[in-house]
Amino acid sequence: MTRPMTRDAPLPGGLVAALRPLVAPEAAPPAFLPAFLPAWQALARDAFAPNPFYEPGYAAAAAPAYGSGVALLIVADRSPETSGARLLALWPFRRARARFGLPLPVLAGWMHDHAVLGVPLLDGREPARALAALLAAPRALSLGPRLLMPYLPEAGPFADLLAAERARAGTREIRVWAHARAMLDLDGPGPARAGALAHLSARRRRKLRATAAALEAESGPLHLDTAREPAALAAALEDFIALEAAGWKGRGGTAVACRPAEAAFLRAMTAALGAQGRLRIDRLRAGGRTLAAAVLPRTGADLWVLKIAYDETRARHSPGVQLLHRLSRDWIDDPGVRRVDSCAAPGNALAETFWTGRRRLAHRLLEATGGDPAFPLAAALERARAGAVALRAEVAALAAGLRAARPPGNT
Repeated sequence: MTRPMTRDAPLPGGLVAALRPLVAPEAAPPAFLPAFLPAWQALARDAFAPNPFYEPGYAAAAAPAYGSGVALLIVADRSPETSGARLLALWPFRRARARFGLPLPVLAGWMHDHAVLGVPLLDGREPARALAALLAAPRALSLGPRLLMPYLPEAGPFADLLAAERARAGTREIRVWAHARAMLDLDGPGPARAGALAHLSARRRRKLRATAAALEAESGPLHLDTAREPAALAAALEDFIALEAAGWKGRGGTAVACRPAEAAFLRAMTAALGAQGRLRIDRLRAGGRTLAAAVLPRTGADLWVLKIAYDETRARHSPGVQLLHRLSRDWIDDPGVRRVDSCAAPGNALAETFWTGRRRLAHRLLEATGGDPAFPLAAALERARAGAVALRAEVAALAAGLRAARPPGNT
């Protein structure tokens, strides 16, 4: 029998653990739970470690396309729907009742194609209390003794907080798929910011100037257009969708325009974040034509490169490269930008050409407070699974390389 997705349980210190569905099952879909949205918004606004993908506007937009079976693990000072309730922690997850064919339930943090950071939202005033309560909540709610949190930073405030809480509670963890993705890190003194592109060689700079000149000769004078207001964002997004659909993703059926649910998500997300002044769409344009575009949500002084596309008819002049180069120079000069996360897979050539900073991440299997007798078995199986996934990726990359190196006409 399926257990209800809505229930509360007491926690030490007068707190409450609450389980809620992301989408109200009794309402006509998609119906996002509205009752505690103000409290969720307040938590996200003052979160200890910002995570745009777990904020309510973004989550509400993503729910119809990606939120099936997602629940919210909440820590609050009272039942979340109660007037005046204060949320201390919130973490979206899916519960797998079995893993690797064995009855080893795990709570897995909600990730999807457009969400690549798994840090839970924690109260900025009492983050240690919030995290301790969050890791105790699964047992209080009889959800199971282990959590899989994907894409957690390997260093920084949240990593330090988690290490301190694990030491206090005496719980175990393992890390799998440790990796790094490119990031423009401007969180330093003035000289470091000014030298963020100093690694580009003289040869690379000459090539950038030459391709920019060639692009202008073919298309007209280049300029950056940044949309920030809701109406401009809506128009820029449609321009982005059309640009992507005209390229290889459109031919392969993987463009946003070919996926109605993904397109609906992007439009809803653009409307929600645009109304809050939390989104920008940058376009490199010439002669009334868009040559490259990027969609970037914002949290405080941090930007996130959600999607990027370019005009493939101008590919020989690298319009996507030109866009990122020009944006990087602008961000270096903008004191309101601290970091730009590429959100890209490790080894992404475009981002790593310009950005030497790296955000180091790993998926972590965590033992919930109270212990887990089966944790060693679950950890061994999780490591084996991660190894198998890595091996398949290496084989696929090798096969792709061999295909690319094969002389024309060979089969």
